[in-house]
Amino acid sequence: MLKAMPRILLLVFALLAAIAAVFALSPPTLERAYSLFQQDNTPRPPVQIARGVYYVGSVDIASYAIDTGDGLILIDAGYADTAPQVIANLHALGFSPHDVRILLNTHAHFDHAGGLAEIERRSGAQLYASPLDAVQLRRGGAGDFYLRDFFRYPPVNVDHELHDGEAVTLGNVTLTAHFTPGHTKGCTSWSFPVALSDGRTAQALVICSLSTLTFRLVDNPAYPNIVSDFRHSYDVLEHLPCDVFLGAHGRWLNLEGKRARVAHGERDAFYDPPGCRAFLDENHRAFEADVAQQSGASR
Repeated sequence: MLKAMPRILLLVFALLAAIAAVFALSPPTLERAYSLFQQDNTPRPPVQIARGVYYVGSVDIASYAIDTGDGLILIDAGYADTAPQVIANLHALGFSPHDVRILLNTHAHFDHAGGLAEIERRSGAQLYASPLDAVQLRRGGAGDFYLRDFFRYPPVNVDHELHDGEAVTLGNVTLTAHFTPGHTKGCTSWSFPVALSDGRTAQALVICSLSTLTFRLVDNPAYPNIVSDFRHSYDVLEHLPCDVFLGAHGRWLNLEGKRARVAHGERDAFYDPPGCRAFLDENHRAFEADVAQQSGASR
């Protein structure tokens, strides 16, 4: 589900990584170069998704704040320079960084985990993460199977390593961790109940990522089980309830369109089971096509 500009960004991303491999550019040099293309990090005001659930990220790099009645749970913090935007959006909603009690992460890439260290420092919150992504978070993204040591970010302390299916409870909210590896080895999606405007309960699903970028899927020595991991992740996600469709990037869920509908008084604009299913179906078909194409090329 990639529009024209994100496709261009992915090509630039892959090109910078290739240049780095040839010329041994340092991660800071790459980060400065990539920052020129960060249209996805444009600041945007917060928007309410459901009762007590808010989008507090940039125009595309998602971050979600959940008011539990006993403090906030925050999912993702964007790039390192997205953290001030997240904090500003929390203030706009009447919260402060000190209200954040638990930090969660979808995956340990620099555009979703880069701001975690600053939020952790400002809030004193505890960070929960899957064991395999915890490795990446603690070393600031170094050693990723795809990004290798490029596009690093400030290392962050992981206080608690999750197990698959673990329930994370704070106040009156419980989120469930679903390990959905492939995009990263510890990619984690999150489900939790939300209250709609009429009091009905719906199920929200924050999808980690299903993007294969320019991954080598077939016979990848750095990630031999990547295909089986992705297939497991699709099986998990396709069997989970997904009424309120959320994810690591706003464009996946048509964030700006839904934001406009909320502004026009549609309080349940994020209730979108068909959009969630269409997203999963489209990405699953594209993944299997990539595997088939690479399998044919490898013969």
